[in-house]
Amino acid sequence: MARTRTIRTETIVLRHQVFGEADRLLTMLTPNHGKLRAIAKGVLKPSSRKTGHLDLYMRVDVLLATGRNLYVVTQAQTIDAYRQLREDLVRSSYASCSVELLDSFTPDGESNIDLYWLLEKTLSRINASDNLPIIMRHYELHLLEMVGFRPELEFCLGNNEPIQPEDQYFDAIAGGVLCPSCGSGKRNVWPVSMDVLKLMRFLQRNAYSSIQNLSVRSKIAAELEKIQLHYITVQLERQLKSVDFLDRVRSLSNNSVDNTIRVVQTANQFE
Repeated sequence: MARTRTIRTETIVLRHQVFGEADRLLTMLTPNHGKLRAIAKGVLKPSSRKTGHLDLYMRVDVLLATGRNLYVVTQAQTIDAYRQLREDLVRSSYASCSVELLDSFTPDGESNIDLYWLLEKTLSRINASDNLPIIMRHYELHLLEMVGFRPELEFCLGNNEPIQPEDQYFDAIAGGVLCPSCGSGKRNVWPVSMDVLKLMRFLQRNAYSSIQNLSVRSKIAAELEKIQLHYITVQLERQLKSVDFLDRVRSLSNNSVDNTIRVVQTANQFE
């Protein structure tokens, strides 16, 4: 990507690390320039005007100047701090998963404005909502679609026939569902209940406004998470590091957000 001398853009801080005594190396997502790496010089000094504006997950308006190898942050102003993402460990863990997932599927410098706003809206929801598992599963499916890894949930990958209302199989390598006839006895496929498949299709088809108050049984939520994370792991050929940390945080939390998942009335709501 050809770099201009300066760029003014809003951005979300995906990652940072200490660079030298008082600087930070930032990985940032922007709407029109994709992922960028920049140095925030002196940001760790208490007297810096940029202090407090470039923390993890924050949405920030920045002015970037072209350096020798990296951009340099010359100005920064907070748009949205998403404070709960740093103050609440469970929310922070979900935010970390959402950021790592996006980071893993996107190269530097490739613009994707829809992906930017998907992450921005997801961080806002994680910051404010208690329905965190459903937010995350919806985010995963829509991110996968945007980056070209949309799983096939409507038709059997083996015979291209419409999926019938019964338990199926999920082939993470092939990228979707197999009917009982095509999946039975096949290696490296996972059984998937019809309730979970209905839920996956409902999340995949609908905008967040249609699912924000969705309630599911904890057993269904656990199976859904297992299937989707397995699919992501196969596509990336590695497991997300943040998933293990989230599991530990949830197991140690006496008031785990997952325990707030409400009981679903009927699986037919996902039709």
